[in-house]
Amino acid sequence: MGEVELSYDRLGSRLVGIGPVPLAYDRLGSRPRRLGDLELSYDMLGSRLRSVGPFTVEYDMLGSRPRTLGQWSIEYDRLGSRIRQVGPYPLTYRMLGSRVETIGPVRIRYDRLGSRPRRVQLPAGVDALTEDLLVVLFLVLDRRRREEEQRRRRGSQQ
Repeated sequence: MGEVELSYDRLGSRLVGIGPVPLAYDRLGSRPRRLGDLELSYDMLGSRLRSVGPFTVEYDMLGSRPRTLGQWSIEYDRLGSRIRQVGPYPLTYRMLGSRVETIGPVRIRYDRLGSRPRRVQLPAGVDALTEDLLVVLFLVLDRRRREEEQRRRRGSQQ
């Protein structure tokens, strides 16, 4: 069973690599611009991810939740807050929490405090993530990061 390490910057806040695949950020360092060889593009305001390489991201009518990734639909739970499936990859969560436990055949392992993903455990006989699974993993981790930022902003405004 192989593992892929998730690496972070020196402050531990920005994901800078998924195994051997580096993430490059914009000049301000707040928004990822590349995932390895795949370019990330955003909408005119720069807030919504529009594509990851050849995978386009379409949003719901309100423009807040991704509803497709390339040719795959993205399904949510009944409340619409958690992604349940991206194309052929079902997601499971730990208990009733918001921490993703599995994405399709891979399991996400967290740091000691349980707050930050540290490793991705691959199924037996697999040594690396496929491009499809890499993009889905990035989308899920990026969505999680954005939700945490929004929670922090709301908390500091109160």
